[in-house]
Amino acid sequence: MAEMKNFVSHKQASQLLHNKFVVVLGDSIQRAVYKDLVLLLQKERYLTQKQLGSKGEMSFEQDCLIEGGCLSKLHNGTAYREVRQFQSSHHLVRFYFLTRVYSQYMRSVLEDFRQSLKPDVVIINSCIWDISRYSRDWTGDYMENLHRFFEELKKILPEETLIIWNLTMPLGEKIKGGFLVPEIEHMASHLRYDVIEANFYSGTLADAYKMDAVDFHFHFRFSLERRRKDGVHWDNVAHRKITSVLLQHAAEAWGVALPRSLAASEHTVKLAEVQLSANTNKTSAPKHTDFIPGSNFNFEPYRQYPHQDVLRSQHASRHHYAPYCPRRRDRYNYY
Repeated sequence: MAEMKNFVSHKQASQLLHNKFVVVLGDSIQRAVYKDLVLLLQKERYLTQKQLGSKGEMSFEQDCLIEGGCLSKLHNGTAYREVRQFQSSHHLVRFYFLTRVYSQYMRSVLEDFRQSLKPDVVIINSCIWDISRYSRDWTGDYMENLHRFFEELKKILPEETLIIWNLTMPLGEKIKGGFLVPEIEHMASHLRYDVIEANFYSGTLADAYKMDAVDFHFHFRFSLERRRKDGVHWDNVAHRKITSVLLQHAAEAWGVALPRSLAASEHTVKLAEVQLSANTNKTSAPKHTDFIPGSNFNFEPYRQYPHQDVLRSQHASRHHYAPYCPRRRDRYNYY
């Protein structure tokens, strides 16, 4: 429970991302990253198990489904699409579901960026589908697609955009998931090792293209109890931890000092005591509550400190940048 004291609160997230446009790109884990961020911008709660497991729904916590999902046919094929968007008076968050880091569909997404509002933050991961669904010998194609994607992204987005490449989280020894169709079940036993190799390639390339790479595989290596039974996805506490690491990194990039240790509230302390007692008695720990107490803080002048979850931070000295257009006349403005 000590790690919960470092979680970013609703108030902190709302202030940090004030007048920001955030784009999340990736698979079902990245969709949960998007959902947790949307939830945190509105209230102090965790995602429910139903929210974590749902895909393609028409609406989630005041967001809307723009494309794909239940607007078409739900399936587990590589052609699955899902575009979601949340918009409030001062926040804009969008999600694109990906099954490959660079493809014809990705080119259409990049064209959206080229022709319309440029995001302030782009959070990306694409790996598991890339290395399992297209070819047994995935290394060459994955490396080439990463090169193409990073190169195009750097050309289209302004220098001020914070691009964060997420390294894929640890897979279990026995896995199952939507991407693991019967044709590739034989790959399940060694896919976790392929992920480690793919993380090395993608992290190295992201650094070479001067992007920030956050190593969630390393960060969650001792938090495997947060991984769900399918060996792929993670629980709501893990996703709040992911959100907090990403927001803390964005704060560092923008020169905003977030407290490294937030004061534990009475609720958090009591929950920790209950879990400690349960562990002492060797009984199963209680289920995590979906309520998180808020904590107030003041934005202070930035003081540089090493960030333990980042391979290399490219933007530590960059100034705060906040262009935002609350009303866009394009196909994504449904509010």
